[in-house]
Amino acid sequence: MGISKFFHEFKTKVAPHRMFKTLFTESHNILPKVTPYIKSVEIIKGDGGAGSIYKMTYPEGDHLKHECHKINVIDPVNYVTNYTLVEGDVLGDKIESIVYEVKFEHSEDGGCVVKQISEYHTKGDFEIKEEDVKARKEQSQGLFMACEEYLSANPHVCA
Repeated sequence: MGISKFFHEFKTKVAPHRMFKTLFTESHNILPKVTPYIKSVEIIKGDGGAGSIYKMTYPEGDHLKHECHKINVIDPVNYVTNYTLVEGDVLGDKIESIVYEVKFEHSEDGGCVVKQISEYHTKGDFEIKEEDVKARKEQSQGLFMACEEYLSANPHVCA
C-alpha cells in the first residue's frame, strides 16, 4: 500500500465556528440545502462524534452514487476534524481509503483560513499524483464556497 499526502489551503469570509458547524456537526441538515450535488447526508452509525459514520448520497444520474465517511476526531472547540472516506465510488479499484484532516483558523478579516490535508491510501504500488486529485480538491473547495455563500445569505444559521 502506498500513501500520498496533499495540502490545500484557502480562505472564506465566514467565521470558523460557523463553517465547522455547517460542514461537520450540522452537515446532514444543511449540505443538501447548499448544493444540488448532494441529495442527502445521514448518520448511519453513531451520534455524530468520533466513530460515527456518515453516508452522503448524490442525485440520480450523477457519476457518483454515494460515499461513507468515518469520523476519527471531531473537535468543535479548536475547529478540527479528521475523517476517513471508507466507502464510495470515488475510491475505485486503486484507492483503499482517503483520510482528511480539516482545520478552520481565524483570519484577520473575521473569516477563516481552511487548511486541509488529504492522505490517499492506495492499493498495491499505485501512486496518486497532484494532477490526479485536482478535481477532488476543486469539488471540495466548491462545496466550501457554496457553504460560504449560504451562510452569508443566512446569518442566523449556525451562528
